[in-house]
Amino acid sequence: MRIANEVIEEILARTDIEQLISGYVTLKRAGSNLQGLCPFHSERSPSFTVFTASRSFYCFGCGAGGDAISFVRRIENLEYPDAVEFLAKRAGVTVVQSDSYGTTPRFDRRRMLEMNREAAKFFHTALFAHTPGADAALAYLTEKRALDRATVSHFGLGYAPGGYDAPLTRHLLSLGYREDELIAAFLSGKSERNGALYDSFRNRVMFPIIDVSGNVVAFGGRVMDDSTPKYKNSSDTPVFKKSRNLFALNFAKNAASERLILCEGYMDVIALHAAGFPEAVATLGTAITADQARIMSRYTKRVVISYDMDEAGRRAADKATRLLEEVGIEVSMLTMRDAKDPDEYIRRFGRDAFARVLDGSQSKFQYHLSRIVAKYDIENPDDKLRALAELREIIAAVSSSVEREVYVGIAAKRFELSQKSLADDVEKSVRRRKREVSTKEHQSLRQSLTGYSDRVNPEYSRVPKIARLEETVLGLLLLDTRHRRGIFSDPPSLSESDFYTEFSRRVFLYVRDALSENESESSILNERFTPDEIGRITKMRLARMQLTENGDEVFRSALDALRSEVSAKRMAEEGNPLALLDGILKRKRNDT
Repeated sequence: MRIANEVIEEILARTDIEQLISGYVTLKRAGSNLQGLCPFHSERSPSFTVFTASRSFYCFGCGAGGDAISFVRRIENLEYPDAVEFLAKRAGVTVVQSDSYGTTPRFDRRRMLEMNREAAKFFHTALFAHTPGADAALAYLTEKRALDRATVSHFGLGYAPGGYDAPLTRHLLSLGYREDELIAAFLSGKSERNGALYDSFRNRVMFPIIDVSGNVVAFGGRVMDDSTPKYKNSSDTPVFKKSRNLFALNFAKNAASERLILCEGYMDVIALHAAGFPEAVATLGTAITADQARIMSRYTKRVVISYDMDEAGRRAADKATRLLEEVGIEVSMLTMRDAKDPDEYIRRFGRDAFARVLDGSQSKFQYHLSRIVAKYDIENPDDKLRALAELREIIAAVSSSVEREVYVGIAAKRFELSQKSLADDVEKSVRRRKREVSTKEHQSLRQSLTGYSDRVNPEYSRVPKIARLEETVLGLLLLDTRHRRGIFSDPPSLSESDFYTEFSRRVFLYVRDALSENESESSILNERFTPDEIGRITKMRLARMQLTENGDEVFRSALDALRSEVSAKRMAEEGNPLALLDGILKRKRNDT
């Protein structure tokens, strides 16, 4: 399905990019532009810039960039046509699509979301079907887990029937959905033995996963006994990325102004909501991701972590703390006695007792101090030294010197030490950490300059000089239409064969087609390139904008240098030593 060029232009004209991005990022005026913390990677100092004049954005930290469509593609995890529809709906523009969209097969997002909703209705209805399996599922929820019917309905909980006769698959096929759609949505699988379809979820209590817009995007299923795997979750699909969604955030976002409670499992979240704590959310069968931390930062500035306090839970809590603090969220830890999780605690001690525990949640440092004191026998000198070594590294990881000083004072008093001696040890660890960070940054910079591990242009590291010259030429073409008009003559004075790397050839063709076919640049850009590639193209243009000299002489010089380097490289690859020598001499003459 292809969207008409004039429709794209109207959507972009009606979209105020500042207003759009402000819905996700807190922006502050910086001269004629706007700046904020990047929503696509974790940072403490703003490197994300919105250029209102060109209606574009770019992050100088992670390289994300593009226009309003590119932004929506990234932030909402949408394909290009779906991002256009998202903005069209927002701008009040009707999108009429032609019969073909490019050559890449894709699934209709709205159709897949409707199919997921039908699946959720099927599971919910099956829960009350009075079959043996359904009765067991309902008893598990209402008796073992003590949920009332209102809570079961509120979360749309359901039951996936057992057996291999594929009742869900047959139901969805009868509604007109295709086999490939069912498989792509992780609702059905296909047998390798005979090619028959089967239901992906069987004999499980079902939890629909709903995004913040109210769409059913995926499912989680739990067994009702001790069989394994205990939980089965939807894999990533065209409408779902588990690293960018949180269970029950669709409800919790409305109660998140004070805090969010981050839990490990669906049942913990449901129990908390049922007990009057609607701010609870959970990750989806995996450890928390940087994307999920950034999503939470849109709704709150404080998160209480409620994980199991075994060793695995502590490691998960440490990771969650680090990711949440990187996006500016204040973190505290929930410590419960005589219960392994909030669900069990509320059932044993009641809502009010849990509220007191929640209000008394420990700060990150208090939590670590209590954990370390409980872990070691600090009356034993060797254990005391081990405890101090662990605590020293925790304090050294804190970026604020004032905060470190406060923690050193608390720790010195608890361990009956001189505050100065502990402070000196902490500062040694701080300096060591800074050296390690500096070394990593230097290595990262070297890799960036040489194009090592470049996912956008994999050929960069093999021919870095050529790749840099290509980006210079392309940046000038992107910046100034005069350069484009000068080369797209008849016959053309520049062609794709003048570029060595495949990515640069594709960018050149985009520039050529955007001018010669009178197409929308945004339409061609978003149809042909991934969000990461669009970020690199945006960087090419910005790199030239920051320079004062971008005229004809600079362009001709860059183009001559590129042709010389490409010619020499191709001759060398053909194994012609005389031609190689001639290319080297030409480059030397150009350098002088």
